[in-house]
Amino acid sequence: MAESPLQILETVAILAVPAIIAITLHEAAHGYVARFFGDDTAEKAGRITLNPLRHIDPFGTVVLPALLLLANTGFVFGYAKPVPVNFGRLNHPKRDMIWVAAAGPGMNFILAAISALLIVMLALTGVALRGPALDLLWGSVQINLVLAIFNLIPIPPLDGGRVAVGLLPMPLALRLKRLSRYGIFLVLGLFVILPRLGIDIFHWLVAIPVQAIEGVIVAVIRSAMH
Repeated sequence: MAESPLQILETVAILAVPAIIAITLHEAAHGYVARFFGDDTAEKAGRITLNPLRHIDPFGTVVLPALLLLANTGFVFGYAKPVPVNFGRLNHPKRDMIWVAAAGPGMNFILAAISALLIVMLALTGVALRGPALDLLWGSVQINLVLAIFNLIPIPPLDGGRVAVGLLPMPLALRLKRLSRYGIFLVLGLFVILPRLGIDIFHWLVAIPVQAIEGVIVAVIRSAMH
């Protein structure tokens, strides 16, 4: 049976609302931590904000995910407008880069934890765990976990790449940093082309860790219900 327009709208909202919140706070966290460590570039650009319109990249946030969906690649990838950070203005550039880069995924882990906690609280109060509210919260858990773990993959320009640059000895850090100009093509190659060849990198690097964390969350929720 075909879904009604209301059901379609509800499904879109369940995915879009947590995704917009996750992306907005992810980017704002980068700017906030950069300011904390001495660089106010993002603040001057108006990017330390909860207004999602300031973080949306027309191609990366809208066109690219839509194209991948239409192409039925089995993998949807997108990105927001990068928060401007002048790493040279940080108090300790190489060290503080790690904290600035990790702030985005860290925020997504926090949002996933808050969403899971709200589900547990609902379970403890005896509220029936079903319907749009549960779908929205569980969607938030899943979206934030995927964003956090995916962005921690150590490939520039992903956040994990910048963390790795900050952690590696300078010669290796410089080599990895040079990859950033080709990073988007490397990401698309790994997660779009390789699966076509039967090598599902996304499953091993992202899906398995996400499923493991979700298993722990589900166990906690079930425990709270008894």
